[in-house]
Amino acid sequence: MRLGVLDVGSNTVHLLVVDAHPGARPIPTASNKSVLRLMRYLDDDGSISEEGVEAILEAVRDAVVVARDEGIEEFLAFATSAIREATNGEEVLARIEAEAGVHLGVLSGEEEARLTFLAVRRWYGWSAGNILLFDIGGGSLEIAQGGDEYPEVARSLPLGAGRSTIAFLPDDPPTDKQVAKLREHAKRVLAKAVGAFDDLRKYDHVVGSSKTIRSLAKLAGSTEEGVGPEDRSILRLSGLDDWIPRLARIPADARPNLPGITADRTFQIVAGAIVLSETMRAFKVKELEVSPWALREGLILRRLDRLVED
Repeated sequence: MRLGVLDVGSNTVHLLVVDAHPGARPIPTASNKSVLRLMRYLDDDGSISEEGVEAILEAVRDAVVVARDEGIEEFLAFATSAIREATNGEEVLARIEAEAGVHLGVLSGEEEARLTFLAVRRWYGWSAGNILLFDIGGGSLEIAQGGDEYPEVARSLPLGAGRSTIAFLPDDPPTDKQVAKLREHAKRVLAKAVGAFDDLRKYDHVVGSSKTIRSLAKLAGSTEEGVGPEDRSILRLSGLDDWIPRLARIPADARPNLPGITADRTFQIVAGAIVLSETMRAFKVKELEVSPWALREGLILRRLDRLVED
């Protein structure tokens, strides 16, 4: 089966096309990405502006053309926090369906966490034991933990890299005072959430997923030999904290010259690094391993599981 997964997120509209069937690893065949940074298009009342809606529509139409050209048999399209939390979210969804012909399912923050956890579990397998997962998107931070395919506890916090940039780091590059305010804010939000995980048994494996964390690992992390053909990507808190002050002093347009920092993440990478640093501190994590699979793969795997059930 050739599946197309369309992720309308806070930072990008990303189409991933895969060849997949139950019991096999999904094989990517095509990818199409439009950088939106939707947080820029939020009005004071929390609605997505007309300019932002038009940008979404254009990106979705482009993705549909690619999906059609790739001969997909099924289209899985979903939206996350930016549209989910917009005051005109329902109107935006209706326009996308009417004008682009695509029905977007809306995932809750907890669903995002659960599906990402499923992907990470399948990637690492049962030998990874009890997994603690961090995933930083544009609008939200997902945290999940458990020993099964789905987590025992899953939380979604309003600490996404794009959201945090708009709210706390308006200058480019940000000031030391702005960086400190974001750290304090993240610390307060995380302190209210960490207690939900207190009754779980100690984690055996800590994993980070999302493009933001993968980018930070390429910048500040290291690689180690893993099982099979792919090396393990490791990010340590000490290395991350060493880079944050330097990263914050570099203007956004110069950051893509650094290892791992791509143009679509350059404006929000500082905020993402600060949020990840405070998250690791809140959970007393000194290092994590970076998963190549995340939410989109989780959606694919759940769809394949349902094929088997049917």
